Amino acid sequence: MEYSPLSARCSGPVKRKALLLSIMVLIWLFMLYSCAGPCSGVPGVLLDSYRDGGAPVAGRRTERADAVSRLLVAKTQQPWEDVDYEEPPVRTAAAAASRDLLDDDPAERTDDWDGGPGQRRAPEPGALSSFSNGSGSKKLPQAIIIGVKKGGTRALLEFLRVHPDIRAVGAEPHFFDRNYDNGLEWYRDLMPKTLEGQITMEKTPSYFVTKEAPARIRAMSRDTKLIVVVRDPVTRAISDYTQTLSKKPDIPSFQSLTFKNRTTGLIDTSWSAIQIGIYAKHLDNWLQYFPVEQILFVSGERLISDPAGELGRVQDFLGLKRIITDKHFYFNQTKGFPCLKKAEGSSKPHCLGKTKGRAHPDIHPEVVRRLRDFYRPFNMKFYQMTGHHFGWD
Repeated sequence: MEYSPLSARCSGPVKRKALLLSIMVLIWLFMLYSCAGPCSGVPGVLLDSYRDGGAPVAGRRTERADAVSRLLVAKTQQPWEDVDYEEPPVRTAAAAASRDLLDDDPAERTDDWDGGPGQRRAPEPGALSSFSNGSGSKKLPQAIIIGVKKGGTRALLEFLRVHPDIRAVGAEPHFFDRNYDNGLEWYRDLMPKTLEGQITMEKTPSYFVTKEAPARIRAMSRDTKLIVVVRDPVTRAISDYTQTLSKKPDIPSFQSLTFKNRTTGLIDTSWSAIQIGIYAKHLDNWLQYFPVEQILFVSGERLISDPAGELGRVQDFLGLKRIITDKHFYFNQTKGFPCLKKAEGSSKPHCLGKTKGRAHPDIHPEVVRRLRDFYRPFNMKFYQMTGHHFGWD
């Protein structure tokens, strides 16, 4: 290869230029690397300063950095690690109680609200809600509907279950008359879980006529509030008979069961349908253990004609806010008693089942008159004991 003087002269400057360019690139890269950390905050600081119209606000970069850090930690956190978080919203007790009462669910509903097999129970609070509040627990009832049979106890209980601060057993426990030997822990376990401020309730109408029930309830708690739903004893006896007749069509007639001797007009007080209506006698037993102020007497008639008014008295007695009002009821002309209005999203209102509001058999007017004469002195005594005139005469 032939040597060229021209190529020798050009190679020197080219090498020097390439070397100089390499050095400049290295210096630029070094400066860029060195400045990356401190300079990265400049735009944010300038932007903060611009927004506030003055000097940069100290701490904003730190706050943004902390927020980003928390976000990164949250995204990388494993599910088994301890992280503070908010519980997702759960259904409130009020909504749970209302929907359970108003929903017409054939799988859970029975035709007769008087209890028995298949009777649904009040809804349990959500497990998540009880866990997060740390206060969901089963308690012995603070209030009991103790009577009377065929007085309107089932209607009262179902109406009360609309209240968000009332949690009640659906079926009748019959603890203080039939299952007392099972013990209080067995009884407590039947109760629904309640949150702080809620009242636990149950209803068993046979308590009112059970001699041992007052002493047993007082032994559990002397502060238990008692509710008695009473009704015209003559109408109540006929309703009682009607229920039995629906189950045993071959029983004797009402009048033959009412009298020991039809000629003399002597009433057979051993018949339970008659005996239950002697309210003064049964109340006297309860007043041996509880002051009358601790017992609320609800009118079964007014529970039909003015349910909101009677429910107002009950809420006051229990120390609760009057939440159940006229807006919760409508009168069902076909059934002849008030029903709860339909819940949002439900296609039907919620009424007592077909076993309620049965047509009573025709009873001879003379039988009715003699029964009224029999009950009158007991009714007068009951009015005096309770301080309330129920207007049955």
